[in-house]
Amino acid sequence: MSDRTGIFSGSDPFAIARDWLAAAEPVEPNDPNAIALATVDADGLPNVRIVLLKEIEADAFLFYTNYGSAKGREIADAGKAAFVMHWKSLRRQIRVRGITSREEGSIADEYFASRSLKSRLGAWASQQSEPLSSRAALVAEVARVTAAKGVSPARPPFWGGFRLRPLEIEFWADGAFRLHDRFRWQRATIADEWAITRLNP
Repeated sequence: MSDRTGIFSGSDPFAIARDWLAAAEPVEPNDPNAIALATVDADGLPNVRIVLLKEIEADAFLFYTNYGSAKGREIADAGKAAFVMHWKSLRRQIRVRGITSREEGSIADEYFASRSLKSRLGAWASQQSEPLSSRAALVAEVARVTAAKGVSPARPPFWGGFRLRPLEIEFWADGAFRLHDRFRWQRATIADEWAITRLNP
């Protein structure tokens, strides 16, 4: 598209997303890789929460969670999810919708091992999204897990990654007089070529 220039230029939407994230890292005060992740439950009622995006791969976006959590169960049931990354400092956002799959192999193991010990022990201790009687009970469970797992706990079998392969990516940037710039990359399946459309603000 002839007027897709500047921050929107390029033939690879994942490269554009990486460039935008890199631009946000030095100016966004906290968690420039935060995404608002949307899922739906069995009744079709939406859920949204903030998680941290850990990798923009060649053809996917990768994040991690407890598979037994509400989001983990909803993603597994639907096989689909969506998210938005919004950077107030840059006045930009990226919206993504697509197909999900688990990452339970060596990539997940390596990422888990790179986390702080307290985070690794917390992953073992927390029954994420389940009722909790008190904070003291959680602290006690962390202590129990610490005694049982030691200083080098392996990745729990119920914890790992989700890879989102997009069918749609939209890049949005703030424009004067609310005449924003929006470009949607869209494809029917992940094997198809992208169709790129400029959208009205």
